[in-house]
Amino acid sequence: MTAGDRERQQDTYPSPRASAPRRRVLAAAALAPMLAGTPSSARAVAPGAPGEAGPGLVEPVHTALSDWTGVAQALGRTGEMKRNVMYHTGLPRRDLRVVSRRITIKPSLALGSHVSFVRYADGSTLLMGDVVVTERELQKFTDILHEHGIQQTAIHKHLLSQTPDIWWIHVHAHGHDPVAIARGLRAAFDSTGTPGPLPSDPPQPVDLDTDGIDAALGVKGATDDGIYKSIFVRRETVTDGGLVLPPGLGSTSAFNFQPLGGGWAAVSGDCALIAKEVQDVLVALRRAGAELVELHNHGLTDEPRLFFTHFWAVGDGVGLARALRPAVAATNVVPAGGG
Repeated sequence: MTAGDRERQQDTYPSPRASAPRRRVLAAAALAPMLAGTPSSARAVAPGAPGEAGPGLVEPVHTALSDWTGVAQALGRTGEMKRNVMYHTGLPRRDLRVVSRRITIKPSLALGSHVSFVRYADGSTLLMGDVVVTERELQKFTDILHEHGIQQTAIHKHLLSQTPDIWWIHVHAHGHDPVAIARGLRAAFDSTGTPGPLPSDPPQPVDLDTDGIDAALGVKGATDDGIYKSIFVRRETVTDGGLVLPPGLGSTSAFNFQPLGGGWAAVSGDCALIAKEVQDVLVALRRAGAELVELHNHGLTDEPRLFFTHFWAVGDGVGLARALRPAVAATNVVPAGGG
């Protein structure tokens, strides 16, 4: 075999000792012909394209509601700005009557589909969201996402023993045409029973000692359609494929309290964790009397790598908040800011 033949063989069958960057380049080259045929009306950008090292990270930019008029029209729903960075749209599944552990679940407790759009300094837009679908809707919804170049980064449960069977899907897209992404989302949502825009229920006090819950958890909560929500965000800067995620996008720990009467509550919660925190939090949740539902990832290219555990608990609201505080203390989080 000549030297030239050996070089060609090494290009075709790289040595296990080849450097990691070389293996990644070769793998990308091998995948290119397949990726070229993927439908992508959203003009998706490959994960990591904006920058993989610290200096190359792309920052989000501030936007206003007026910047998202086309997205709102494509979705058929008006959203709101959060922290002057995220354009957020809620799509609660008020069409469903879901029962878990003999408790009828209010949409704001665990049935709140939502999507967020963020503009970046390079002119691109990131979509991230969490969508509630029934088991009968799941496959068609999935196929339509694929047709429009929108990725799924997680398929999982938030509740135990629910009727009907419900699934939660995390969606992700990154491209230069946010309206096209929104159209793809609209087509997928139209394949489900997700209702159109509906007014929120009139504000009313929740039958819980919210001051006691705040003091126990160490965060000021807020009421959302009859559910009391206590939210924390990771302290670290979290990135996804070279994009800096604004605080609260894809990295929150949420404790949602649904009043059951007499100060009691059902809690549906979700903790955002790094690997070294996982076991301590699982132990703390079980010691608090919470039932574990899921442990999984929500993203594919996040740094630091985040894990999420969903849990369920029923009891006195303040007592549960006190019992859950050690799970919060075991993680590197801070109370979420307003807006």
